[in-house]
Amino acid sequence: MKIGIPAVAAMKTGSTAVQKGQLRANNPMANDPNDTAMWEYPPESLLADGPKEKADRGDIRKNADTIERTLESFGIRANVVEVNPGPAVTQYALKITLGTKLSKITSLSSDLALALAAPTGQVRIEAPIPGRDMVGIEIPNRGLEFVTLKRMLTSDILRHAKRKLTVALGLDVSGKPVVADIGKMPHVLVAGATNSGKSVLMNTLICSILFKTTPKEVRLILIDPKRVELTGYNGIPHLLTPVIVEQDKSLSALHWAINEMENRYKKFAEIGVRNIDGFNEWSGFQALPYIIICIDELAEIMAYAPADVEDSICRIAQMARAVGIHLVVATQRPSVDVITGLIKANIPCRIAFNVTSMVDSRVIIDMPGAEKLLGRGDMLFIPPDQSKPSRIQGTYVSEGEVNKIVEFLKNKNVAAQYTEEVVNTR
Repeated sequence: MKIGIPAVAAMKTGSTAVQKGQLRANNPMANDPNDTAMWEYPPESLLADGPKEKADRGDIRKNADTIERTLESFGIRANVVEVNPGPAVTQYALKITLGTKLSKITSLSSDLALALAAPTGQVRIEAPIPGRDMVGIEIPNRGLEFVTLKRMLTSDILRHAKRKLTVALGLDVSGKPVVADIGKMPHVLVAGATNSGKSVLMNTLICSILFKTTPKEVRLILIDPKRVELTGYNGIPHLLTPVIVEQDKSLSALHWAINEMENRYKKFAEIGVRNIDGFNEWSGFQALPYIIICIDELAEIMAYAPADVEDSICRIAQMARAVGIHLVVATQRPSVDVITGLIKANIPCRIAFNVTSMVDSRVIIDMPGAEKLLGRGDMLFIPPDQSKPSRIQGTYVSEGEVNKIVEFLKNKNVAAQYTEEVVNTR
């Protein structure tokens, strides 16, 4: 027996507990997204511990003295009051005298890099450190400390995260784990040069989700025009469609997502709920999964149909959060014809990896800084509720680890059930 909308309206006069009980009783086929009794999650043993080497930060005391003496030679009195050792950089936090202009300090980055013999020839100055009355000078470590996915998944902050869409990002400049809830982002734009870490980040986000969700809770649409980054996920039960590599099918998937968004809003309006969480609380209904659309190279599909792709991405970004549809969009071409003004305006959450110029940095995060990143996962993260970026050493997951996770999910759980309409919508 199915419950129609009039029946639901009638039940709304009762208590929430009674409504839910009636819904369950009258709809035995109700899909509870938390019913994971038959689902086998990937074990953390599939992941490698990674190299044991710690970061080589050089002589910290000598560096602190050099910073103070160099600034003093330019008439700036400052004291290093705190050192934050991170996996890729070490941050020296300075207290400066009252009346010192921050612009005077930021203009000395090249002079400080010379005095410190910085390994990459560059230092980054954060003036001020967000939420603190200090200036941060970030010096690249002489040896990098890898941040493995296993390390992040076993961290307290991720292990105790209640939201299913919480994913690992990496470690900040003080070595603390940083995570993010895709549901709150609610969409993210990723850009950086080749081999800077974009595709590894995409794999990290996907694997973070695969370790803690079932296909009843989260479904994925993976778009990989380059055909080399995401095709290895073919066959996992979370996919709504095989990994999309054709440009026309990529556009069809975006159109399908818009139709799905509109259909979900109609369902929400019929029963009087505002978002996917409210809808899924009515467990007599078929619970709706979150849908995450990952695009590994935006430039490829923008070249195919720029106006249509831009319009589709903007519509999803503007309206799809409440219905549980989220975008993760990456590109290695941070130019204004790929990351347009409309796309930027509708996706406030950004992640910038190393880029070749200050102009590219401004396209991604509206400020310079990304051109001074070190590559190999070094990123600047701007969440939607902040205007200044946080520096993070991104989580690393190898191709071999991804393959193990995929094989486990394909062998231990149900076969993938695809929705053909995803790539056939026009």
